[in-house]
Amino acid sequence: MAELVLGVGTGVFIIALIWIVTLALTIILSRATGATKLGIIPIFLLALTISLVLIFFPRAPEVPTPETKIQIVDMFFIGRYVLLSLASVVFLAGLFMLLPLHFLEPVYAKPLRTH
Repeated sequence: MAELVLGVGTGVFIIALIWIVTLALTIILSRATGATKLGIIPIFLLALTISLVLIFFPRAPEVPTPETKIQIVDMFFIGRYVLLSLASVVFLAGLFMLLPLHFLEPVYAKPLRTH
Protein backbone atom coordinates (compact mmCIF):
# COMPACT_ATOMS: atom_id res chain seq x y z
CA MET A 1 0.00 0.00 0.00
CA ALA A 2 1.20 3.49 -0.77
CA GLU A 3 2.42 5.74 1.97
CA LEU A 4 -0.17 8.18 3.25
CA VAL A 5 0.64 11.75 4.21
CA LEU A 6 -2.09 13.67 6.03
CA GLY A 7 -4.50 10.86 5.12
CA VAL A 8 -4.08 11.21 1.35
CA GLY A 9 -1.89 9.42 -1.15
CA THR A 10 0.79 10.71 -3.47
CA GLY A 11 -1.65 11.18 -6.35
CA VAL A 12 -3.31 14.14 -4.62
CA PHE A 13 0.06 15.82 -4.19
CA ILE A 14 0.94 15.17 -7.84
CA ILE A 15 -2.34 16.75 -9.00
CA ALA A 16 -1.79 19.74 -6.70
CA LEU A 17 1.76 20.15 -8.02
CA ILE A 18 0.55 19.98 -11.63
CA TRP A 19 -2.04 22.71 -11.03
CA ILE A 20 0.42 24.92 -9.13
CA VAL A 21 2.89 24.70 -12.02
CA THR A 22 0.05 25.34 -14.50
CA LEU A 23 -1.06 28.40 -12.55
CA ALA A 24 2.51 29.74 -12.41
CA LEU A 25 3.02 29.22 -16.16
CA THR A 26 -0.37 30.78 -16.88
CA ILE A 27 0.54 33.88 -14.89
CA ILE A 28 3.93 34.12 -16.62
CA LEU A 29 2.45 33.65 -20.10
CA SER A 30 -0.42 36.07 -19.45
CA ARG A 31 2.11 38.91 -19.28
CA ALA A 32 3.59 37.94 -22.66
CA THR A 33 2.55 39.63 -25.87
CA GLY A 34 1.51 38.28 -29.24
CA ALA A 35 1.16 34.58 -30.04
CA THR A 36 3.07 33.52 -26.93
CA LYS A 37 0.00 34.36 -24.88
CA LEU A 38 -1.83 31.52 -26.67
CA GLY A 39 0.54 29.04 -24.98
CA ILE A 40 -1.81 29.16 -21.99
CA ILE A 41 -4.37 27.00 -23.80
CA PRO A 42 -2.20 23.89 -24.44
CA ILE A 43 -0.69 24.10 -20.93
CA PHE A 44 -4.18 24.22 -19.41
CA LEU A 45 -5.41 21.33 -21.59
CA LEU A 46 -2.33 19.24 -20.77
CA ALA A 47 -2.82 19.80 -17.03
CA LEU A 48 -6.52 18.94 -17.38
CA THR A 49 -5.75 15.75 -19.31
CA ILE A 50 -3.12 14.58 -16.80
CA SER A 51 -5.46 15.33 -13.90
CA LEU A 52 -8.35 13.42 -15.49
CA VAL A 53 -6.13 10.42 -16.20
CA LEU A 54 -4.88 10.39 -12.60
CA ILE A 55 -8.43 10.67 -11.26
CA PHE A 56 -10.19 8.13 -13.49
CA PHE A 57 -7.39 5.55 -13.76
CA PRO A 58 -5.91 5.21 -10.27
CA ARG A 59 -3.22 2.61 -9.71
CA ALA A 60 -4.31 1.69 -6.19
CA PRO A 61 -7.80 0.52 -5.19
CA GLU A 62 -10.05 2.96 -3.33
CA VAL A 63 -10.52 0.54 -0.46
CA PRO A 64 -7.15 -0.46 0.97
CA THR A 65 -6.48 -4.17 1.21
CA PRO A 66 -6.30 -5.44 4.78
CA GLU A 67 -2.73 -5.83 5.90
CA THR A 68 -1.73 -9.23 7.18
CA LYS A 69 -0.09 -9.22 10.56
CA ILE A 70 3.54 -10.24 10.36
CA GLN A 71 4.24 -13.19 12.63
CA ILE A 72 7.81 -13.54 13.78
CA VAL A 73 8.84 -17.18 14.16
CA ASP A 74 12.10 -18.29 15.74
CA MET A 75 13.22 -21.12 13.48
CA PHE A 76 16.42 -21.71 15.51
CA PHE A 77 14.52 -22.22 18.78
CA ILE A 78 15.76 -25.76 19.54
CA GLY A 79 19.29 -25.05 18.39
CA ARG A 80 19.44 -21.97 20.59
CA TYR A 81 18.53 -24.02 23.67
CA VAL A 82 21.01 -26.75 22.74
CA LEU A 83 23.76 -24.11 22.52
CA LEU A 84 22.65 -22.61 25.84
CA SER A 85 22.69 -25.99 27.60
CA LEU A 86 26.10 -26.86 26.09
CA ALA A 87 27.53 -23.51 27.21
CA SER A 88 26.07 -24.06 30.70
CA VAL A 89 27.61 -27.54 30.96
CA VAL A 90 31.02 -26.25 29.85
CA PHE A 91 30.80 -23.37 32.35
CA LEU A 92 29.89 -25.68 35.24
CA ALA A 93 32.60 -28.18 34.30
CA GLY A 94 35.19 -25.40 34.19
CA LEU A 95 33.97 -24.03 37.52
CA PHE A 96 34.20 -27.43 39.23
CA MET A 97 37.65 -28.00 37.75
CA LEU A 98 38.83 -24.60 39.02
CA LEU A 99 37.44 -24.86 42.55
CA PRO A 100 39.77 -27.70 43.72
CA LEU A 101 42.75 -25.67 42.56
CA HIS A 102 41.52 -22.73 44.57
CA PHE A 103 40.68 -24.65 47.75
CA LEU A 104 43.61 -27.05 47.65
CA GLU A 105 46.25 -24.43 47.06
CA PRO A 106 49.09 -25.17 49.48
CA VAL A 107 49.58 -22.69 52.27
CA TYR A 108 53.16 -22.54 53.40
CA ALA A 109 54.01 -21.67 56.98
CA LYS A 110 55.90 -18.52 57.61
CA PRO A 111 59.22 -18.99 59.36
CA LEU A 112 59.36 -17.70 62.92
CA ARG A 113 61.82 -15.02 63.65
CA THR A 114 64.30 -15.90 66.25
CA HIS A 115 66.06 -13.23 68.24
